[in-house]
Amino acid sequence: MLALPPVCRKLVPEAGRRHEGKQDMLRLPKVVMVGGLAAYALLVAFGNITDYGSNFAFIQHVMSMDTTFPGNRLMYRAITSPALHQIAYCAIIAGEAMTGIVLGIAAWRLWSARSDARRFARAKGIVALGAALAFLIWFVGFLVIAGEWFAMWQSTTWNGQESAFRFVASFLLITVFVMMPEHETGE
Repeated sequence: MLALPPVCRKLVPEAGRRHEGKQDMLRLPKVVMVGGLAAYALLVAFGNITDYGSNFAFIQHVMSMDTTFPGNRLMYRAITSPALHQIAYCAIIAGEAMTGIVLGIAAWRLWSARSDARRFARAKGIVALGAALAFLIWFVGFLVIAGEWFAMWQSTTWNGQESAFRFVASFLLITVFVMMPEHETGE
């Protein structure tokens, strides 16, 4: 067996540390981005709780379809029950809060596992769960149900499709980046 010259023996451990440093340089932004998503979802939920009336009016108008095109044939879909408006709004707030909590836990787990490639890879699973919750709220809830079922797209006043799309795009793009391996071994 060949022995490495002393100069090479010193370089090999250093090369390993440099490679690990590059992995750390990718892990830290992933932790920060997931933490940012968590903060965003929690702030949205907090804002909806502390300024309940502002966005409740949005839910009322969208579900009542009172600002859609006059005489449209989709009005049979309108829900005008104040109780159902309250239930829908509370479900949205709960979903936003749950998204923020799950992503906050994910950020903590990623942070705790940042120095161990295998643990870090396993911790990414909860990020996917948080992203799925965000997808349910802002894509299914706002783009599919509000946008299409309640024809929110027809309203010039109560149309949140552009905002919802920005939220969905942000959550999904960051999730794709986070789920990517940090190095060539696929962990």
